[in-house]
Amino acid sequence: MREDKGIFYRIDWVLLVLYLALVFIGWLNIYAAVYNDAHNNIVDLTQKYGKQMLFIIAAMFLALGILIVDPKFFSQFAWFIYGFFLFMLVVVIFSGREVSGSKGWFAIGGFGIQPAEFAKMATALALAKFLGTLDVTINKLRSLVIASAIILVPAAIVFLQHDVGSAIVFLALVIVLYRAGLTGFVPLAFIVLPVLGILALLVSKVILVIVLLITAGLFYYFSNRKLRTILLISAIFLGSVGFVFSVDYSVNNILEPHQRNRIHVLLAHDVDLKGAGYNVNQSLIAIGSGRFFGKGFLQGTQTKYNFVPEQSTDFIFCTVGEEWGFLGSSVLVILYLSLFIRIILMAERQRSRFSRYYGYGVASILFFHFAINIGMTLGLAPVIGIPLPFVSYGGSSLWAFTVLLFIFIRQDSSRYDLV
Repeated sequence: MREDKGIFYRIDWVLLVLYLALVFIGWLNIYAAVYNDAHNNIVDLTQKYGKQMLFIIAAMFLALGILIVDPKFFSQFAWFIYGFFLFMLVVVIFSGREVSGSKGWFAIGGFGIQPAEFAKMATALALAKFLGTLDVTINKLRSLVIASAIILVPAAIVFLQHDVGSAIVFLALVIVLYRAGLTGFVPLAFIVLPVLGILALLVSKVILVIVLLITAGLFYYFSNRKLRTILLISAIFLGSVGFVFSVDYSVNNILEPHQRNRIHVLLAHDVDLKGAGYNVNQSLIAIGSGRFFGKGFLQGTQTKYNFVPEQSTDFIFCTVGEEWGFLGSSVLVILYLSLFIRIILMAERQRSRFSRYYGYGVASILFFHFAINIGMTLGLAPVIGIPLPFVSYGGSSLWAFTVLLFIFIRQDSSRYDLV
C-alpha cells in the first residue's frame, strides 16, 4: 500500500462505515426524541433534527479537511494545538455563556461551541507527542509527572467551569499511560480509589479502617520487610484512611447540590422520584418498556410525551431502548464495541509511536463517554452530563468526536510513511 494510491484508497473503510452508521443512527433517534407532528420533515431547520443535519454536513467537511492535511502536521503542531485549547478553556471562564450550570460555551450566533470537547482531542495529541519521544520512560518520576500534568491541567481548568463530567473524561487518558508501560501502584490506585470512595459512603468508617489495617498487615506479612517497603505500606495505609474520612466532606462541601443529589440517587440514598431521581427513573421506565423488539420508530410513549428530560442529548439511549428494544440497543452496543476494537487493532499496527499512543487516546475517550453515558441511563453511573459519541444531539460534541477520530484515520492511512 503506497502513498501514490490516493488517500481515499488508503483510509480504513471499516472504521469509516462504523462512524457513518453511528452518526445516521443518532440522527434518526434525535428525530424520534424531539419529534413534532407540526414539523415532521427531518430536514426542518427550525427543529433539532434539522440542525443536527447541518452539524453532520459540517462534520463531513471537517473530516474531509483532515484527510487532505499532511499527517505530520498533527505531530509537529501537537503542542501548539494543546496550548491553544488551554488558552480557550481559560478565556471561556471569563467570557463564555453559562449552560446547565457550566460556564464553558462560546456563543456564536444561535449556536454554542464548547472548547472542552475539543480540548480532549488536543490533550490526546499532546500526550501522544510526549510519549512518542524516544527518550521517554514513563515509569521514571519526571516522565510520569509531566504526563500526569498534560492530563490534569486541562481537567482542572474544565473543573473550574463547573463541568465535572467533561473534567472526569480527561482522566480516561490514563489508559494510554498503561499502553506506554506504566507499572506499579499507579494503575491500581485508579481502580481502588473510586471503589473505596463508594464504600466510604455506604459502610461505617470504623469497619473500613479495620479492613484497611488488616490489608496493610497482610501486605507487611508477605513483604520482604525492608524499611522502604514498610514505609511505603504505612504511607498507603495512612493515605487511604485519610481518603476515607475526606469523602463525606468532599461530597457535602465541595460538590454542587445537583452533583451531590446525583451521587445520592446512584447510591439509593433519599431517592426523590419527583426530584433528583426523576431522570434516571423515567429513563429506566422508557428502556424497560421497549422490551425485546421495541415499540417501533416514533411509537415511544415515554419519548413522545417528554417524560425524560434531555432525551436528545444525555439520555438519547432511552429513545433507542424504548423504540428499538433490547435488540436495537444490542445492535448499537455492538457497533460501539466494534468501533473500539477496530481502533485498538489499528493502533497496534502503527509504526509511529505518536500514532499508536494517539489511537489509544481516541479509544479511551470514546469508550469512557460510551460507558458512562449508557451507565447513566441505566442507573449504574451518576448523571454527569456527557454525550453519547456521534449519537447525541449537538454540534460541539459531534465535531470534536469527528476531529478526534479522523485525525487517527489520517495517521493510519499514512502509517507506512510515518515512523
